[in-house]
Amino acid sequence: QVQLVESGGGLVQAGGSLRLSCAASRRMSGGTATGWFRQAPGKEREFVAAINWSGTNKLYADSVKGRFTISRDNAKDTVNLQMNSLKPEDTAVYYCAAETSGWSRFINRQSQYDYWGQGTQVTVSS
Repeated sequence: QVQLVESGGGLVQAGGSLRLSCAASRRMSGGTATGWFRQAPGKEREFVAAINWSGTNKLYADSVKGRFTISRDNAKDTVNLQMNSLKPEDTAVYYCAAETSGWSRFINRQSQYDYWGQGTQVTVSS
């Protein structure tokens, strides 16, 4: 069992930046991957970004490509999401998720993930 805890959310003006962190309760093994998803009010949860354990594979949703950067520090068991040039449409609850099946072409699907955090609110004002 793995517990994931997100932090770093908050209120920011459009054009600003935030850095989210996801801390795991135990060391994740090689072959696993971690993703970020978000859910805006009245909308379904959607994929944002994912990274494999070694950091060699990354995937971004088109809506955040070029603005968001996912990274990980395995020594600290954390995965970070640097969000720049934020827009009001980025407003959502952001969730961290971990999967143990390994990187695949389905890494952007919620069904691939075994563990989820509680989420952190990101609000971008116009």
